[in-house]
Amino acid sequence: MHYVSTRATSASEARNPESFSDILLGGLAPDGGLYLPVEYPQVSAAELTAWRTLSYAELAYEILRKFATDIADADLRALTARTYTPEVYRNARADESSADITPLRVLADDADGKLVLQALSNGPTLAFKDMAMQLLGNLFEYALARNNDELNIFGATSGDTGSAAEYAMRGKRGVRVFMLSPQNKMSAFQSAQMFSLQDPNIFNIAVEGVFDDCQDLVKAVSNDLQFKVRQKIGTVNSINWARVVAQVVYYFRGYLAATTDNTQKVSFTVPSGNFGNICAGHIARMMGLPIERLIVATNENDVLDEFFRTGVYRVRKSSETLHTSSPSMDISKASNFERFVYELVGRDPERTHALFRKVDTHGGFDLSGAPGADGDEFKRVARYGFASGRSTHADRLATIRDVKARYGITIDTHTADGIKVAREHLQPGVPMIVLETALAAKFNETIVEALGTDAERPAGFENIEGLPQRFVAMAPDMALMKAFIADHTGL
Repeated sequence: MHYVSTRATSASEARNPESFSDILLGGLAPDGGLYLPVEYPQVSAAELTAWRTLSYAELAYEILRKFATDIADADLRALTARTYTPEVYRNARADESSADITPLRVLADDADGKLVLQALSNGPTLAFKDMAMQLLGNLFEYALARNNDELNIFGATSGDTGSAAEYAMRGKRGVRVFMLSPQNKMSAFQSAQMFSLQDPNIFNIAVEGVFDDCQDLVKAVSNDLQFKVRQKIGTVNSINWARVVAQVVYYFRGYLAATTDNTQKVSFTVPSGNFGNICAGHIARMMGLPIERLIVATNENDVLDEFFRTGVYRVRKSSETLHTSSPSMDISKASNFERFVYELVGRDPERTHALFRKVDTHGGFDLSGAPGADGDEFKRVARYGFASGRSTHADRLATIRDVKARYGITIDTHTADGIKVAREHLQPGVPMIVLETALAAKFNETIVEALGTDAERPAGFENIEGLPQRFVAMAPDMALMKAFIADHTGL
């Protein structure tokens, strides 16, 4: 299995694809593109049937071995076994088993369709990001030890990625983490999770701006190839291929748990701002997983919903990005979207590069086929099974109240966005699986507003906001950022 950049326009790049280990510690390709497999591995019906009896760790091994073909089987099996254990994913609800890792709960099954919630938030930071990040931490440590090397992770977070990365990397030999977050734009719980860490290899930087400012800084630093090489910069954002492919596993797990044979199909609704989580579903579908539809659920920052409705990808300015009660989706430039656009334009790297140059110069592009548009590729979206919807703060509150009243569970704000949009796309005979994004305790301010009471907290998180916090506030300035990294790496 080899990988190529979405912008690999030169013949030499196309002829010399990278291996999994080559791209594991990086992020963006040198040409500014994102890595994808030269072709997607296919899953046979016999494999899918055999996988129905596997544990989550065993399933992760079977899927990942199709992508990480340059890692010894015994090593990969040991890595997945160490990552996906009940001891790591211990925060299951009272009616769930932590051994299931990602248990399903049927919320409704009636004439309108079957609505299912897949729990992905049982890990150490109570968010779905743990599902991939815990594996990434172990993969990084393995690769660095093999080469006696070190890595400086430079990432951006709108809330959950940062804490998941830091908890996965804390104490890891040869790894430092420099994590950017938008100052005063996360929930109090999210901020405390990150800023209360005192590990010497963890550096939190609160950027005076919005998430897109943080993301732009990560891309800008990554595009400075000399600095990236000298400072040994890597990334854990969803632009990192290893993180996306690790998320593919829970789509297979959800499908296998919701069906009894391979003739059945399911759909997934995924709360999404950066397109990373649902991109993993797209990859699973391209591998042959019987997915009927992939529904993108956004909040008021609806750049993705607008595209899937109209064919227009219109990046918002920082001043237009709204601060909402589902803050992890307060994103107006979906950094993972390029992987799907590459597929949509027939894997044409020159076309892909031209479109994303237009994002930089004109703030977006139009594939609707209308007069004056950039193209008419939007008509191909249907073949990939995508649809979308949008949720607001009022929708969030109403959905949280309704789910509590009907099913007795408290969901977080992003999952509420997902359930609201999923209900608009139900089909009889096709189970709709909503991917849970986090436990409600991470967004307690809105839970109190909706229900009048605090969300329940797992043991160990009772007073996290009261812990001492350590972070550096900084303007969104690339020179300042590079100087800070250089000062703290000694390289």
